[in-house]
Amino acid sequence: MENLKTKEAQYQVCVEAASERGYETLGLRGSESWYQDPKHIVFRLSRYKFVSKMLSGRKHVLEVGCGDAFGTRIVQAEVGKLTAIDFDPVFIADVNDRMVDRWRFEAKTHDMLDGPVPGNFDAVYSLDVLEHIDPASERLFLKNAFGSLDVNGAAVIGLPSLESQPYASPQSKAGHVNCKSGPELKRLMEEYFHNVFLFSMNDEVVHTGFHKMANYVFAIGAGKRA
Repeated sequence: MENLKTKEAQYQVCVEAASERGYETLGLRGSESWYQDPKHIVFRLSRYKFVSKMLSGRKHVLEVGCGDAFGTRIVQAEVGKLTAIDFDPVFIADVNDRMVDRWRFEAKTHDMLDGPVPGNFDAVYSLDVLEHIDPASERLFLKNAFGSLDVNGAAVIGLPSLESQPYASPQSKAGHVNCKSGPELKRLMEEYFHNVFLFSMNDEVVHTGFHKMANYVFAIGAGKRA
């Protein structure tokens, strides 16, 4: 590989990087998405991009339910420090096996239904997780997720909309037990925050349009209730 020369000199860095540190991999979920439905990678990374801009400048951010953490770097690049947790040790092992020094962050196994993550955070986000939580446990999940958030902190929750489910794949439907409409998510978040802002998303585009036509919804909470 190191003896290869690109026709345009500015691309030689790609050859040199591959020779020095090898190729990076996508992670368990990312790899499967790239194989089964490549465009889903774009949708997933767009969600992380939105979170990264909403939480830009935060000092210590917690990601709840990181999965293979394929998009986590996008948020990490905008904040001071990031900690990621997931309840599945298989995914956390995958994350840590692929960790590189430039993008190193703490990734550990933790079930949010067991209690808050130790530490103090000024932001928390959770993407594509709440829809997997049984409705009977959702308030315990959110209470613990926000339990380590300081009083001036912010939270972002994103999940597939209830209205999108007739079009979801069989694999997605198997785990989706708690999808919500935009107003439902907003009302739930208002139990924990004085201010909640709702956004819609279609494919990779985030907007403020009619929630019933959205296939994904975000709620941002600020002003934590006591």
